[in-house]
Amino acid sequence: MALPTFRSLAARRQEQKKEQRPDRVKETDSSDGTVTPTRTPAVDIKKATSTRRHAIILSSFFFLVSVVFLILVNRSLFSHQASRANPPQQTIIGNLSNRSVLRDTYFFKLDLANIIPASTPADITFVNSLARSLGLHDFYQVGLWNFCEGYTDEGITSCSKPKNLYWFNPVEILLNELLAGATIALPADVNNILDLIRLASHFMFGCFLAGVCMNFVNIFITPVVLISRWWSFPIAVWTFLSALLTTAAAIIATVMFVIFRNVITSQAGLNIGGSLGIQMFAFMWVGAAFSIFGFVIHLGLSCCCASKRDVRTGRRKGNKRAYGDAILVEKKTPIAGRRRFRIPNLGRRKMAGEIV
Repeated sequence: MALPTFRSLAARRQEQKKEQRPDRVKETDSSDGTVTPTRTPAVDIKKATSTRRHAIILSSFFFLVSVVFLILVNRSLFSHQASRANPPQQTIIGNLSNRSVLRDTYFFKLDLANIIPASTPADITFVNSLARSLGLHDFYQVGLWNFCEGYTDEGITSCSKPKNLYWFNPVEILLNELLAGATIALPADVNNILDLIRLASHFMFGCFLAGVCMNFVNIFITPVVLISRWWSFPIAVWTFLSALLTTAAAIIATVMFVIFRNVITSQAGLNIGGSLGIQMFAFMWVGAAFSIFGFVIHLGLSCCCASKRDVRTGRRKGNKRAYGDAILVEKKTPIAGRRRFRIPNLGRRKMAGEIV
């Protein structure tokens, strides 16, 4: 009886492996006689790209939140011109009514209720507050488009006409409202920072307006990165610009109004008060923060998470659940024809008669 050779044993093992392999594995014979396995698993592209899709949806939600809060900033104190006899009928968000949320949305509030005048007219009549007796209002609230004024016991009574590239000039406003013969003293440094306020306000206005428009566009254009990672880089650059503009506007507004508050209240003897609108700054920074979060997500998508093109071309597999049991079978079942690494036999080669 002839002893079996190694070749017949190897062939028998190959036949057993062919029977155990799933139907999804096909073999093609190449010209050199080696067997090349070809696997064609059924892929659910929607599941394979689910991680990338969820990241895109999250970024779109972030941009939506940013737009909402930036609109609150852009629409604050925005109203039609009104007078004391005809109270303001606001048609947009800011100061829409005498509600606390809308009434308290402003960048800066100048309080002159207890101001000490430098001189007063001879026929002055005291009415409720010193400011009202001089023809002034008790407070002035500064927004992005205009300013509003009012009295402590009545609230906001009128607002200036909305204006593009608006900037708040307290010297001009107070001089126009003072009664004849009355004068007030403002800190000397106020005149020195008026040019700075004007330039910073113009730049801040442009950044806020451009930022809210770009973030609104981001909500609808970001899903394009699901198709291919080639789109991720230009979208990441675009979202970076929108985040940069909104953040720059927030920084400029914060620095400018903090400086203005410190200057206008620098002389305690004048009894001039000033305060920042915490609610407005919260809206502003929340909008800038969510814009940055959206940019970070798209920066990550430029190198992470499989796109539809990656799955179709086989560059990346994406979510493993999209392949069913194909990947598990591939890991557990060795592919026929794969060359395994063998330790070289450095000893004497055995002859056929020595093989048992």
